Amino acid sequence: MRASRLVTLLLLLQNRGRMTARQLAEELEVSVRTVYRDVEALGAAGIPLYGDAGHAGGYRLLDGYRTRLTGLTADEAQAAFLAALPGTAAELGLGEALATAQLKLRAALPAELREHAGRIQERFLLDAPGWYGDADRTPYLALIAGAVWARRAVVLRYRRWRAPEEIERRVEPYGLVLKAGRWYLVAGGPSGIRTYRVDQILEVHALADGFAVPDGFGLAAYWSGYLADFRARLHTGDALVRLTPEGARRLGVTPVGDGWTEARVPIESVGHAHGEFLRLGTDIEVLAPAELRDRIAQTVRALATRYEG
Repeated sequence: MRASRLVTLLLLLQNRGRMTARQLAEELEVSVRTVYRDVEALGAAGIPLYGDAGHAGGYRLLDGYRTRLTGLTADEAQAAFLAALPGTAAELGLGEALATAQLKLRAALPAELREHAGRIQERFLLDAPGWYGDADRTPYLALIAGAVWARRAVVLRYRRWRAPEEIERRVEPYGLVLKAGRWYLVAGGPSGIRTYRVDQILEVHALADGFAVPDGFGLAAYWSGYLADFRARLHTGDALVRLTPEGARRLGVTPVGDGWTEARVPIESVGHAHGEFLRLGTDIEVLAPAELRDRIAQTVRALATRYEG
């Protein structure tokens, strides 16, 4: 804890110049007496740090002194190496840049933090895509990422689920989002801001046209709103069901006691709920809507007939 505080104190003085003991204490959330002790410890370690007395006084580093420390704690160094996704960087055309950046970061870290960073890469691996299905083919991802970075418009030929199935459109790429192993492009166009699955892009032509992102647009805020709207449109109804404790656990419903729990759960459609609820087998009974209950009953009867024959 103290070592981390000493590094932070040093970097505060390096970045801000002269600071009083009171200012340092407020930044570090410690007492002024603790700051005095920390300053003495840095001086004993050979850091060219000195203090000026008087109203305009304070502590500062010798002119021209720059520490090679990055300011990273052990946890921060671990997080930096854990957050770096080699596969994702390679998809974006940044694999070599990521490898070089990690080498530079590792070289700048003190020996103890280098060891921490090495351990995090040896012991943890983040594999974002799901288990089922092949990875999406995104041959144009690097080109689109370049357009996002350069703020250049592109012309997309895009496959969509409704007619017309293929469209061509000039868009202004604001940002890219990786969600559950799938890339999405957020872009402005003739109809406002839209979201495009990158694996459904059939062709891309980069343009020389530059553009400015609209005032107030934030990628994270847009995506959060997009997901909320998607979920609202996805769950168009609900179903009344009875669940065993295991069924409640699998559906994320809080069970009531050790017996059956009655709950109302959101559903996308009768057809979708039919398939999802059949996965629960005997751990669920659908009470309503009647259409869904009848469809499941018909399926169960057909299965029974098939396996009895």
